[in-house]
Amino acid sequence: MSADRATPTVVKLGGSCLDDLDGTWWDDLARLGRDRPLILVHGWSKPLKKLDARYSEPSAILRDRYGNQSRWTTPEVIDDIKTVSAVLAEDVLARLASRGITAERLLGSDGLVGAGPGERWWWREKQLVELENLVGPITGVDPAPLKNLRPGHAHLVTPLARNAAGQEVNTDADRAAAAIAGAIGAPDLVLVTDVGHLLIDDEPVRRISAEDAAVFRDRGAKGGMRKKLRAAGEALERGVERVVIGSAAVTELLDGSTGTLITQERATTAGAGA
Repeated sequence: MSADRATPTVVKLGGSCLDDLDGTWWDDLARLGRDRPLILVHGWSKPLKKLDARYSEPSAILRDRYGNQSRWTTPEVIDDIKTVSAVLAEDVLARLASRGITAERLLGSDGLVGAGPGERWWWREKQLVELENLVGPITGVDPAPLKNLRPGHAHLVTPLARNAAGQEVNTDADRAAAAIAGAIGAPDLVLVTDVGHLLIDDEPVRRISAEDAAVFRDRGAKGGMRKKLRAAGEALERGVERVVIGSAAVTELLDGSTGTLITQERATTAGAGA
């Protein structure tokens, strides 16, 4: 890990695993946070499903004409995302405060993350239909709202964005974290999830090049891992030096003890036992 105390580390906290992060995990994050600024981008999928059972139904997920999946997002869904995110943020900020890390919450839609026009054609009941779905690809990040980047202080970002029409839209949290990491010049992006490694042919991968990760993303990756690999590639294209995916303590992921490391360096894909 770099010794530059002014360089932030960006960590994406998976919504599916937040409940499983124990006290020792937060202790480790706080030790890192005392040494460098932290930007935490959180997911919200699991809390949203707990809020209302309909968010767990297959009809809550749309598939576009290209095969990409997205949560069907209406203004009501945006409000529910904000509701569960506020509760989640209160818990995260309290955990950090009890460990000596000050923190503030920031909505990506409050000037941080911009989005472009979203896809309008989606499969419904085996037909392509035009729907207004409040999602959009990230077009840019303005780091100005990320004030007070200093050791001992963290920003917790809710991954919403605002499009050119002024609408608040849903964005993918992994890709939002990648865009933020690139915009602020972070050398590291850590994607904390509920799996220990990227798996290829059911074998854990310790390190992989961005090129090989992209090939696997398009040919074999599914669901959330496909999005994580896309986010990793986008982060590296934006100048991030390395992306780590895993479920362990952040410092263990950063020092290479566990997880899957993705870099631009072309090398033979290595299994977890390598």
